[in-house]
Amino acid sequence: MNGLFGGVPRRPARGRRAQALIDSAAWAGALVLCSALRLGSDGAAWWRLIPLVPLVVLAQLAAGTVFGLYRGRWVFGSVEEVTAVAKSFLLAGTGLLVVDAAIASDRPLPISVVLAGGTMAVLIMVGVRFGWRMDYDRQLRKRLQNRAVERVIVFGAGSGGRAALKAMFVDPESAYLAVALLDDDPHMRGVTTHGVKVVGDRHDMARAAEEFNATAVVIAVPSASSSLVLELSELGTKANLSVRVLPSVRELLQGGGVRVVDIREPTERDLMGRHSIEIDLDQAASFLQGKRVLVTGAGGSIGSELCRQISRFEPAELLMVDRDESALHAVQLSIKGRALLDTPDLVLLDIRDRDRVRQLFLERRPQVVFHAAALKHLPLLEAHPVEGFKTNVWGSLAVLEAAHASDVECFVNISTDKAADPCSILGYSKRVAEGLTAGLDDHSSGRFLSVRFGNVLGSRGSFLTAFQKQLEFGGPLTVTHPDVTRFFMTVEEAVQLVLQAGAIGQGGRVLVLDMGEPVNIAEVAEQLAQSVKPPCPIEFVGLRRGEKLHEELFGVAESPSRTAHPLIRSVGVPALDGDSVRHFPTTISPERAARVLVDLCNDMRHELDASDPDQIPHTWRAVAGGS
Repeated sequence: MNGLFGGVPRRPARGRRAQALIDSAAWAGALVLCSALRLGSDGAAWWRLIPLVPLVVLAQLAAGTVFGLYRGRWVFGSVEEVTAVAKSFLLAGTGLLVVDAAIASDRPLPISVVLAGGTMAVLIMVGVRFGWRMDYDRQLRKRLQNRAVERVIVFGAGSGGRAALKAMFVDPESAYLAVALLDDDPHMRGVTTHGVKVVGDRHDMARAAEEFNATAVVIAVPSASSSLVLELSELGTKANLSVRVLPSVRELLQGGGVRVVDIREPTERDLMGRHSIEIDLDQAASFLQGKRVLVTGAGGSIGSELCRQISRFEPAELLMVDRDESALHAVQLSIKGRALLDTPDLVLLDIRDRDRVRQLFLERRPQVVFHAAALKHLPLLEAHPVEGFKTNVWGSLAVLEAAHASDVECFVNISTDKAADPCSILGYSKRVAEGLTAGLDDHSSGRFLSVRFGNVLGSRGSFLTAFQKQLEFGGPLTVTHPDVTRFFMTVEEAVQLVLQAGAIGQGGRVLVLDMGEPVNIAEVAEQLAQSVKPPCPIEFVGLRRGEKLHEELFGVAESPSRTAHPLIRSVGVPALDGDSVRHFPTTISPERAARVLVDLCNDMRHELDASDPDQIPHTWRAVAGGS
C-alpha cells in the first residue's frame, strides 16, 4: 500500500518482502563474518555453522511476522518499527543461543560469535530502515522545495515545534516548507531537527525572515500564553510575516496530534490566552455520579457548559432551570441531540418567583446545586439597578433558601471577579450574593460556597462577539481604554475548575479560579484589526460607568489561601443574613436599590468608606449622603 498511514509512509507489500530478505541476509552475513573473524580457517567449525544459519533466518522471519515487521503493521523507519526489530532480534537471538548451548558436547559456535553476530545483524536491520527513511525525507524535502509552498519560520524547538516540522515533511501535500527554527532557550541554539536549524530567538525573527526568504511564522507552542502569542504576532507583523499557530494542547489531544491542516491563523482564543487545566476526574465523579443535580441559568454560557460536563459524570438526574425557553431548547439539543422540550429535566422557571423555586426544590430534592442564573451585563445594570437587585440578590436568596429547606448537600454559587472590591451594580450585587451564600452555610448541614472567576471567552454579549461583528462591517473596533485589561478563560476550562471547586470547596468560602495573566484588550484589538485587509481602524470610547481599568480577583482586604488544587485559591467572606435584603418592597426605587447594595457591601468590608463619594458607583453618587 502506498500513501500515508498516520501521516508517514508505509512500505508496499513488495517492499516488505524485500525487507524480510534483507533481515535474513543481515543475520546470515553477520554470523558468517563473525565466524570468519573468530574461527579463521577451521573447516570443521565452518561445517557446524551451516545448519545454524537457516535456523536463525527462519526464527527471524517467524519473530518478525509475529511482531508485525513483515505484515505492514508499523510505519517504516518509525520508533515503533525499531522496537519491533529489537523484539524480533531478541527472540531469534535467544533461540540461537539456546540451540547452540543445547549441543554441549560439540558446540557449533562460541558464544562470542553468536553475540557479536546478533549485534551486527540488528545494527544492519535498523540502519537499513533509518537509511531508507532519511532518503525518503530528503526526497520529500526536495519535492517541497520545487513546489509553490510557503516558506515558514517555526518558533519553538520543543515537542510542538518538532511535531510541526514532522507534519510538514511527511505530508506530500504540505503547503509549508520550514526553513528556520527560533527558540528563546539559549541551549537550543544551533540544534538541528528534521534538517532545520535553530538560528536565534524571538528577537531574531526579522533577520531570519530576510536571510531565509520566509513569508510566515508558525508559533509552535501549544501551551503559549496570550502575552506570548500577542508579542510574537506583533514581531511577525513587523517582519512582514503572516502569523500561524498550532492549536492548543486541548485541541491537539482531541485531534490526535499535529497535522498540517491544524496550522492556522490565530483566533481570538489564541490571543486571549490558553490554560492547561487538569482536574481530578475521580473526585469530580464521586461528587456528581448518582446524584440529583440542579443547574439554574442552564441556558446561559456557563450554565449550559455546566450541564454538558455534568451529564458526562452520570448523575441520577440533571435538572436544567432557566426562564428562557429557547435557551433550554438549545442546551437540551447540545446534550441529547434532540430537544422535544417534553421531558421533566427541563424546568421553565424565573428564580425571582420565590414560591415556585421553593416548590421545585421540595418536590425534586436536588442534592447538588450550581447557581449560575444572573443578570451580568454591567452597563445595563448601571442603568437598571432594581433589576440587578431583584435577580442577583432576591433571586439568589430564593434559590439559597429553597436549597436550605430541601437539605441540599452542596450549593455552588457562580460569582464574578467584579465582586472583588466592587464599584458597579453588577459587582455589588454579586458580592452580596457571596455573603448570602456564606450566611446560609452557617445554618445548613450541607456546604454552601461561591466560585469567583473572570470573563469567559465567547460568552453571549462578550466583547469578542462585538469585535467579530465589527470586523464583518469593516470597523471600527471599539475599545474603552488603551490600558484596559481583563482576565479571560474559555468556558470549558472555567467549568472544569468550577466542578473541581465544588468537589473540594469548604462551605462558607469563596473559591477563586486562577485566570492566568490579565490580557490587554487594546493589544488584542490591534492584532484582530491587522488580520483583515485593509486593516480595521480602532476607536477608543472611554470607560463606561462602573467599569474598572484593571479587574482584580481578590479584594485588598482578602487573604487568599491554597486549596488542594493548584489553580484554585480560597478566601473568607463575611456572612449576610437573608433578613438584610428580604424586607424591602418590590417597588424599591433605583436609588434605594443602589444605596442598599452599597451599604450591604460596606457591612461586609469595613475598609470601604461609604461616605467617600469616590467609592460609590458613578451613577449613584448623588445618593451617597441619603437613603
